[in-house]
Amino acid sequence: MHVRALLGMPELRLRLRSGDELLDRPVTRLYGTELPDPARYLSGGELVLSGLLWHREPEDCEVFVSSLAHAGVAALAASEAESRELPRALLEACRRHHVPLLEVPVDLSFAVITERVVLELAAERIGDAGTLLGRHRRLLTAVPEGLPALVEAGARELGTTCSVLSTTGRLVAGAEVEQPAALVRDFLRADRLPRVVRGTTLLPVAERGGGRLTNWVLAVRGDLSHDEIAAELASLVALERSRIAQGRVIENRAAGPLLRLVLDGSAGPGELRSRVSAAGFDPDAPLRVLALSTSDRRTDLAAAVLEELVAQIAPRALVAVVGSEVYAVTSAGADHPADVARMALRALEPGLDSTRLLVGISSPVGVAGLRGALEEASHARRLGEARTGRTCVVAGEEIALHQLLLAGVPEELRASVRTRLLGAVLDYDAEHGTDLLGTLRVFLDDSGSWTTAAAKLHVHVNTLRYRMGRVEDLLGVDLGHFATRVDLYLALQAGPPAT
Repeated sequence: MHVRALLGMPELRLRLRSGDELLDRPVTRLYGTELPDPARYLSGGELVLSGLLWHREPEDCEVFVSSLAHAGVAALAASEAESRELPRALLEACRRHHVPLLEVPVDLSFAVITERVVLELAAERIGDAGTLLGRHRRLLTAVPEGLPALVEAGARELGTTCSVLSTTGRLVAGAEVEQPAALVRDFLRADRLPRVVRGTTLLPVAERGGGRLTNWVLAVRGDLSHDEIAAELASLVALERSRIAQGRVIENRAAGPLLRLVLDGSAGPGELRSRVSAAGFDPDAPLRVLALSTSDRRTDLAAAVLEELVAQIAPRALVAVVGSEVYAVTSAGADHPADVARMALRALEPGLDSTRLLVGISSPVGVAGLRGALEEASHARRLGEARTGRTCVVAGEEIALHQLLLAGVPEELRASVRTRLLGAVLDYDAEHGTDLLGTLRVFLDDSGSWTTAAAKLHVHVNTLRYRMGRVEDLLGVDLGHFATRVDLYLALQAGPPAT
């Protein structure tokens, strides 16, 4: 089949936007993707389907189309659900790189295109409309019924168990598998796909952003790495994932305005309740806010990972990028969301390389407490920056109030306050080789107990009293005053952790 034949299928209503002279290119297979640079998954001759979820800036079109051209695809079929027209930069890039561009009507499902094209390709390959064509037809009839039905149909055609997993080990659809975390770890570490591990074939499902890290995995029991139906099933699951992702984009439209309204602080309780209800939440039920960032400030990866996390934490969630931050508003959901998030992120670690993922989770609140929850989640995430590990989850319930408050103070201000309150002791320790600061830290950590602090320091109580008297002289304070102790304690917490 050639690109020209696609334009001759009246039920598809495809419109040629560029590439009039390239219509004789052969189409060998179908591939759906929302990955900004899908070149590694293309082998040439593909009709690429995309809903343009990767498109944010005009420059994105150059990266996407150049990768298609480099791989030698047959054509790109695209639709834009939000603006309802294709970006001008996409048309220009397709003309520049000689990639035929077909515009898909916004009311036409990619599943319809898939069914029509796959049947045509299958008929060409087998000619006599034999067994393979029948298997393709039966598989395609399950597409309109949704992902679970599609995976079940694939299992019947392949005569084995099939499962779709996320890279956090979550079962998305299909049969339960043994050791899902081990399977996705092998998937993330594999240098080539498909791959057979532990008697299971792992096939990639097209990403919606973030690379293999946020991919789905089709796990088929047995060695089916060269089975055409298994590969077809992976492609159909990818298209179904694209449809689900497009639906999530539409759902998430309410999240950005809601979060901006919360951050602004200008909305009254009535307006907030109305907005929360319009976003699909019960305004009388508790809510949580999650904040996620990556060490390399990739909001696309952060949003994709956060989508996966909230799918495991709560039955209802909205995700949005606000400025340089990525947030999710969820129903209260799981009793211990931090534990769920930690387990999920640990599964991703083999694919992280040098990137760190930091997550902050607020305490459950009512609608009136949403602004505080958003700030708590953001501050909790910042606390994770000082901790070790490629992934870190900090929940508001797990940290002290003073830590949350300090996390919101700019680093320059924390350093200034620390120097102003403790500078004389810091200078004295540096000049005389003493550790009065460490002694003060132990004394305050033990709530000013002379006997407990002296025991921890392995000194006599009188020695401790002498040292604390020296601190009082240097700082010009009275440690007997509670407010003074609070100020010095916060100043100590504002600096680097004790070694």
